[in-house]
Amino acid sequence: MQTELSKTLGVEHAVFGFTPFPAVAAAISRAGGFGVLGAVRYAAPDELKRDLDWIEEHVDGKPYGLDVVMPAKKVEGVTEADVEAMIPETHRQFVRDTLAKYGVPELADGEASGWRITGWMEQVARTQLDVAFDYPIRLLANALGSPPADVVDRAHDRGVLVAALAGSARHAEKHRDAGIDVVVAQGYEAGGHTGEIATMVLTPEVVDAVAPLPVLAAGGIGSGRQAAAALALGAQGVWLGSLWLTVTEADLSSPAVTRKLLAAGSGDTVRSRALTGKPARQLRTEWTDAWDDPQGPGTLPMPLQGLLVAEALTRIQKYEVEPLLGTPVGQIVGRMTGERSVQAVFDDLTRGFERAVDRINRIAGRSGK
Repeated sequence: MQTELSKTLGVEHAVFGFTPFPAVAAAISRAGGFGVLGAVRYAAPDELKRDLDWIEEHVDGKPYGLDVVMPAKKVEGVTEADVEAMIPETHRQFVRDTLAKYGVPELADGEASGWRITGWMEQVARTQLDVAFDYPIRLLANALGSPPADVVDRAHDRGVLVAALAGSARHAEKHRDAGIDVVVAQGYEAGGHTGEIATMVLTPEVVDAVAPLPVLAAGGIGSGRQAAAALALGAQGVWLGSLWLTVTEADLSSPAVTRKLLAAGSGDTVRSRALTGKPARQLRTEWTDAWDDPQGPGTLPMPLQGLLVAEALTRIQKYEVEPLLGTPVGQIVGRMTGERSVQAVFDDLTRGFERAVDRINRIAGRSGK
């Protein structure tokens, strides 16, 4: 599954795997793909350094990348406390009432409230980059579009390609004009933050809009035949995220979440603002229903919503309160029916890709007679 981009990066298969788990990222690269570690959950630079050290030790010299969440415009002088002060008390009370309704226990005294969505903040993202650029990463991806111009220049000075996610051809053109090297066309079906356009429509639109820049297709891709379709649409590879959530190397830290993912169908996700304040596809739960209910207070804009619900989500996950328990995931969840290793996923992808290409070649051969 080779393309010009995969050859440039020195990988066997044009499969780019986004994951928050270092073990999964390393396994993707070892299997012949390109592992991309998500950095948004790393509030402390030492934690990111620890995991990049681990990847270096386990990637067998194969290339890998990093994904950050960074606004295109600089936001300086804003602290987490400043943002917290903007959250209305009515929303805080709604969280308390919802947790009480489902009997969610409090955290123990002194127990940390877990991951808080701070990676969007200028100072946090830049400290991540200060760490990452000490490592031989080959690709820097930004989930919020084009990073600031000085970050693009800094990456290019180190020979690092820069990728940005786009949900429309218009967004993709802005990325091209900002000096981005790779555009990820992320369709409506994808997990996490998505736009309104489906992958089948979006991918060729973005390919045409930014040619000759390479484009990766994302959203609703979990098999070799779907990867073949993406390349047929003009993409130079596929960007997969949800598919890795149930691999054996993943560490979701909640068996209940894994069970829910394996039992879910493609219709069991919802695009909701409940997690971060921006539309993000995730498992539909009674938590997302509560926030999407017109009778409720409604969600807050990013990053207020993420900070508001951080402790609540930690409690829901810690105590595995199943009606409220969810995770970002795309519609491809319907194909995630059993736990497999990363290598087994790659074996299935490559075999399916070869069968799909052979089938199209046979059809094209007959039609040409």
